[in-house]
This record gives sequence, C-alpha cells and structure tokens, in this order.
Amino acid sequence: MSTSQKIYKYIPASIRSLAASYYGRRSRWWRYGPETDRLVDEVLERETWIASKWQVWREQRLAYLLHRAATRVPFYRDQWAVRRRSGDAASWEHLENWPILDKDLLRKYPKAFLADDAAPRRMLNLHTSGTTGKPLDLWQSRSVIRNWYALAEARWHRWYGVTRHDRYAMLGGQLVTPVEQRRPPFWVWNAPLQQLYMSSYHLAPDLMSYYLDAISRYHVTYLWGYTSSLYLLAEHVLRLKWCNANLRVVVLNAEPVYPYQRRLMSEAFRCPIRETYGMTEKVAAASECEHGQLHLWPDVGVVEVLEDGQAVGHNVTGDMVCTGLLDDDMPLIRYRVGDRASLGASDEKCECKRTLPIIGAIEGRADDLLYTRDGRRVGRLDPVFKANLPVKEVQIIQESIDRVRIRFVPAEGFNEGVADVIRERLQQRMGELNVEMEPVDHIPRGPNGKFRAVICNIVKAEHSAIDV
Repeated sequence: MSTSQKIYKYIPASIRSLAASYYGRRSRWWRYGPETDRLVDEVLERETWIASKWQVWREQRLAYLLHRAATRVPFYRDQWAVRRRSGDAASWEHLENWPILDKDLLRKYPKAFLADDAAPRRMLNLHTSGTTGKPLDLWQSRSVIRNWYALAEARWHRWYGVTRHDRYAMLGGQLVTPVEQRRPPFWVWNAPLQQLYMSSYHLAPDLMSYYLDAISRYHVTYLWGYTSSLYLLAEHVLRLKWCNANLRVVVLNAEPVYPYQRRLMSEAFRCPIRETYGMTEKVAAASECEHGQLHLWPDVGVVEVLEDGQAVGHNVTGDMVCTGLLDDDMPLIRYRVGDRASLGASDEKCECKRTLPIIGAIEGRADDLLYTRDGRRVGRLDPVFKANLPVKEVQIIQESIDRVRIRFVPAEGFNEGVADVIRERLQQRMGELNVEMEPVDHIPRGPNGKFRAVICNIVKAEHSAIDV
C-alpha cells in the first residue's frame, strides 16, 4: 500500500470528499469546455442524417485517419515499410488491407501508436485493464476527450432525460472507502461532477440501507454503474419496499443486462433501465433507445464483425474489430476489442427514428461475482490490476469463501513484490482470505476465443450458507 493510500485510509470522510472534488474539478476541465453544448447539438443533429450523408462523412474521416496512421504513426509506418520492401503493393487507403490489431501489441508497444507530432505531455494518460485482464496504457488529447463526453452527454444523458448537471450516484470499482469499514459513509461526494461515488465493495445485506438513505439525502436523479452491483441494490430495494420518486433512469455500463435483471430493476427503481456500451480506447460505443434497441455510434468508429477473419452476415455473432474515428493522435486501426456481437441489417429501422445502426447483444463482458465471508458479493475487480502492473493476463478463481486463486501470465519485471501488491489489493476489497498466485504460460480460452476474467467455483450450498 502506498503512503498516500495509507493516509487516505485514515482521513475523515469529509476530507475524502474534498479529495474527490479536487479530482472532479480536474476531470471536468478535461471533459467539458465552452464548446461542449455546440458539440452536443452537432451529435444530436447527426442522428437524423440519411445513409448517404453518413457514408460521405465516415469515408472522409476514415481516409484522413488511415493516411495519417500510415505516415505519422511509428507502428503502422514501420509495418507498411516492411510490406513495401517485400513487394506488397496493397493500398493503405482501403481498410480491408490493414491487418487486425490485437491487444497484446498495443499493450507491449503503447507509445509506438502515438503519432510522431503528438504531444503526450499535454495528453491524458489513461490506464485500463479491460474485460480480459490485459493492462493497457493510452494517451488521449483534450479534444478527443471533450468530443467523447459530448457524445456521452447526448446519448447517455439527453436520450434519458438527464444532463451532466444533474446529481447522480455511481456504483463503481474505485476503493473510496477501506473495505474493512463497517459504518457509513461508503461513498464520497464529488461536487464538480455532481457525483455521489459509491463503493461497489460494501454491498453487504446489512449495509445497503445506508446506500439508499444516501441516494435520497443527496437528491440523486439517476443511477449509473455495473449491472451486477445495481441488481444487488435493486433486490434490497424490493425487500425494503423503498421508493424514490426523484429517479428518472438507471444507466448500466461495463456489463450486459439479462432479462431477469432488467425486470427486477425496473420493478425496484420504477424508472427506465438503459444499457450502454463503451471502452477507454473509444473505438466503439452504443446506447439503448427508448424502444429497447441498442444503437451503435457511427461517429466513434467503424465496427466490423468477423469470424476467423471473415465478415459474417447480419444478426450473426462474431468478434468486434473496430477502427476508431475520434482519435487521430493515437489511432487504433482494425483493433480487436475482445467482445463479440452481431449487427442488424443496414436498412433495419427503429421506431425512435434515429438513423444509427442497430447492434445485437454484446457478449464477453459478464464476469462472475465473488463472495465474502460477511455476505457481500463483489464484482468488477479489474482495478486490482491497474497502474501498469507487469502482468499480461489475469484470471481470478474463487475456490472457497476463504481461498482465491489468481492465475496470471507474468510480464518482464514481475516479482514477489508485485504479487504482494495484488494480494493486498484483493484483500482490501474482499477482506481476509488466502490468495494463491499461479503463474501460467497462457490462460485457456472458451469457445468464443476469450477467457472469463472472474470465475466463482463456490458450490450452491455454500452460497446459501453465507446469504443473509
């Protein structure tokens, strides 16, 4: 544990909220500016474009990005130079001539994907472990980030009757409260972003009433967070018969929502439940409209759905391979994001009248929940592996209430000190337990080419024994 983490653990809750607000003020500066409302209006206006107008806009943007990537980005420039020396005359102007980019290369050589005229010191350095446990290091300019959040404001807020100025509660994976803490608050108030950030690690049956009290006390108008966490909260809402008339929408991210979860959350929160899809790489995104269709954002990326490298037909599931259209300083061309999905027919219409493509269910983001001795269920443990730890892939397997096995592929620089950091971070979130580290050469994939990042092997009888 770092010195700052040790200090944070013991500071009063009010000071924690001040620290969160300091971070929020910085985040707001990166995300929003005087141009934001104009950008939002442009996003909303594009949603009614006819197909031919979308095609012209996307072709022009794609042509610019492919040329820039091939001439100004070291990784791609070197790749094309090697091809030319071998006699390959294929044109970089055609997307199908580019090879598919896997996460391993981006993880291994992140700076090689930065354009040589980019200024990383003036860009935001982002870290994400992704859904398959692979750490990534990314740089994004303020322009890219502001364009992204204008899109989010339009399609993750305005579609649902809220704005960035409304108060909301977020159930997320940041460790804002020590996991051993058993008294509220289990949250911090981020004033600049109007955000009540609530720990997803304290959703024990005897603690969830405090969450509901805070949602009411802070006059929250919408909820945002992991499907698994909000589903657990919804179960408690029904048990208590709690009602908050201020809630306008529940927005789900990072995990898919299953029909049984949607039904229960709709009954509990008494407001629309909307699914979203996105990623830190910002090469694809989607949002659910009021008619229950999940719409791709064509101004964010070109999405191909492939099986064994070949395009599949409409409504057939395959790997999502995406080419980002937002970022010209760190462009990702034909990037395999690790999820699987199906695309609707190009002429498929939605009752919402928007001309955004329809995407089928997105697979590959569902993790198991882990169980703690005191009855909590914990999901989305990817923050344990953030901050660029030297591991290539990670899988967490819970063998019993008191034992978790971490299967990992070590990268250069991994040592016992790194293993201790991982053990400590997991114990911070789950309490005292035995954490076994298992180094492997690779993690076996399932039929869809992916591995589950989190697996719970606790038998059903053991679940019942700890549920209260």
